[in-house]
Parts: sequence; C-alpha cells; structure tokens
Amino acid sequence: MTSIMGIVNVTPDSFSDGGRYLDHAAAVAHGLRLRADGADILDVGGESTRPGSERVSAEVEQERVVPVVHALTEAGAVVSIDTMNASTAAAAIAAGARIVNDVSGGLADPGMLTVIAASRADVVLGHWRGHSDRMYAEAEYRDVARDVVVELRERLAAAAVAGIAPSRVILDPGIGFAKRGEQNWEMLRGLSQLVGVGPRVLVGTSRKRFLTDALDGEVTEERRDLATSVTSALAALAGAWGVRVHDVRATRDALRVADAWRGGTS
Repeated sequence: MTSIMGIVNVTPDSFSDGGRYLDHAAAVAHGLRLRADGADILDVGGESTRPGSERVSAEVEQERVVPVVHALTEAGAVVSIDTMNASTAAAAIAAGARIVNDVSGGLADPGMLTVIAASRADVVLGHWRGHSDRMYAEAEYRDVARDVVVELRERLAAAAVAGIAPSRVILDPGIGFAKRGEQNWEMLRGLSQLVGVGPRVLVGTSRKRFLTDALDGEVTEERRDLATSVTSALAALAGAWGVRVHDVRATRDALRVADAWRGGTS
C-alpha cells in the first residue's frame, strides 16, 4: 500500500500547526502518535516553507530538529529530514535520518546532492522555482504537468551526476510551490506523467490553500484534512509511492478504501 509520511513541524510559523510542537518533547510525542496512527515515515522539519515565510539559519534549524530526529530514530521510527540546507541534512543523517526531503530539489544549497551522495540516505527532490517570498512570481507554465516533469527530470539527472542512483530518488511535484490554485489541480490531474518517469513519487497536498477551491462555506482544519485524504487516495490510485500528511489516521483509512477499490489487500 502507499506509504504515509507524517508531518512533524518543529517550527513556530508553519501555516497550520506552527508552534504546537516547537518543544522537543512535544515534537517527539507527536511523532510517536503519528507512528501509532500508521505513519510509515516521520518527516521532521525546522523551517517553514509556507508562502511568505522567512528563512532561518542552519544553526537554528539544527537546534530544532536534530534532537527530535535522534529521539525518534532511537524509538525505532523511520525518519525523514525536511530541509534545504546541506549541513542540516548531514547532521540529521548522522542522527539517524534515512531520507532527506528537499523541497528545492537540491537547488537551494549546491552542496546538498554531494552530502546525500556520500551517505546511504534516499532523497526527495521537489519541484521548486524559488524561495517562498518569490515563488508565485515564477508560476508561469505552458503545460503544468509537462513542465514539472521536464524540470524534475533535470533534477534526477543532476542527482545521477552527483552519484545518487535513481533507486534512491523520490520525485515530488511540489504542490503549492510556485503554483497558483488551479495549477495545483492541473498537476494532480497530470500526475501519471510524473509517475511514468520511473522513480518513486511523493505527493503532499496536506491542508494546502488550494484545497479550499473545491469547498464552500467555512473551511476548517478538519475539512482540509478530509480534502487531503481524498486527494491522497486519488494520488495513490494514480500510482504515487507515498503521500505526506498531517492527519495520518484519516489518510490511512482513505488509502485502505482506495486499495480495496483497485482490488488490493488491506
């Protein structure tokens, strides 16, 4: 069945849960709850990438995430580090992280691919066209899915040049990154094109603003989680290897239903 990556934000300013788990003990407890709910991977991040967010130093980021990564791996969890900084990736790998989730696809820090190549970690290469403060200025496409595929193929090639085998790569279409509302839906409708590239594909729609386009009335966090579960199940049916979510339990149920629909075994 499709893998579930549970989100552990150790930040004060993430768009939906900023500040809830900034304390290390709270972040670890949250991660363990997500694991108990069915998360296969825990994605620990110390820098918000919400629209308009400000960068933090690598030192601050590492103070936030490294103790959490270490504690969760000591508890037996498979941990991913959500970072654009090569030094943070290296520190997290040393603390036990097995995946580096770089939303910039290795573009934000030129040392990132080298660090990963020298390790045994897998890498998520996200589609990215710039930092949060200017990414929407880059949201111009002739064909969203086709353009994203072309640009991620370039990142896949760059990873290979750095010494990272395709079997270690996971591609992420970057839902919400340098994409306006309808462009995200266009990318999701064309997800099979990215799946066809070959490496595993990770899809992260969780609680993102574009989901409200399909909803009416007051859009609560609960309703965004429901919309996330639907899009995650549809991504699984389109061939995604994994989905990245806040609400693991609801997503697990949705994926089980999708698996039953296509004749799998839950």
